Amino acid sequence: MTERAKMVTAATVLRTERPTPHLIRLVLGGEELAGLPVGEHTDHYVKLIFAPEGVTYPHPTDLATIKREFPAEQWPRLRAYTVRAFDPLAGELTIDVVHHGDEGLAGPWAARLHPGDEVRFVGPGGAYAPDPTADWHLLVGDESALPAIGAALERLPVGAPAAVLVEVHGPADEQPLPSPGAVALTWLHRGDRPVGEALVAAVRALEFPTGRVHAFVHGEATFVKELRRLLRVERGVPREALSISGYWRRGMDDEGWRSTKPDWNRQVEAEEAAVVVG
Repeated sequence: MTERAKMVTAATVLRTERPTPHLIRLVLGGEELAGLPVGEHTDHYVKLIFAPEGVTYPHPTDLATIKREFPAEQWPRLRAYTVRAFDPLAGELTIDVVHHGDEGLAGPWAARLHPGDEVRFVGPGGAYAPDPTADWHLLVGDESALPAIGAALERLPVGAPAAVLVEVHGPADEQPLPSPGAVALTWLHRGDRPVGEALVAAVRALEFPTGRVHAFVHGEATFVKELRRLLRVERGVPREALSISGYWRRGMDDEGWRSTKPDWNRQVEAEEAAVVVG
């Protein structure tokens, strides 16, 4: 992460939109967005800052300074969200937040925002963009991965083949995903089934084209683990051709998942290595 990305950015809500029943789109603006290093990756993310009630941080600042100058009980809670779009000329940063009523921290907060409200964040980070030299692309995810999938599809080379599988609650949660690529898009409706169950079955049944794939698989950690094994072990997709991560884990809040994610990842990698070596 660059020094610029480590600094806290203060932005202003320009407008909010509701593309689907469970999605709130935040369009942010403000002078501090100038020079924001967004554009290299299609999975750029920022970490929204939620200060405890009654706590105000100086500005400008960074997280290291906050943690050095404030007691631990006054440190902010952070929530990572993918940048759906950034228009440097218009000075607009777009972030999509999944909303399930009163569940969670960011969803209810986003539902209360109005034009003129301030939003603070650090970032961006990011690591993935579609490889223009790949023979075909595979993009798989749930609602949490939709912003990155949408941004990636817009970046595909003209005519680039892509198989895209997205799981959402139901038909009303589908949204337009324009792309210059040759995209085969499949929407999977979860309904009352466990998150990712339909995705795993769909990827397993997918007929893989010949040639070199570049894959992006993100979402709930349990199904991501299953798909990682399927792609790496059963399909032989090289590690360097696969961007894969659990954005969240069912039954855990964000702090709980982030605290256990390193151990989870090590366990998954060890299990995978044992199968590959064996």
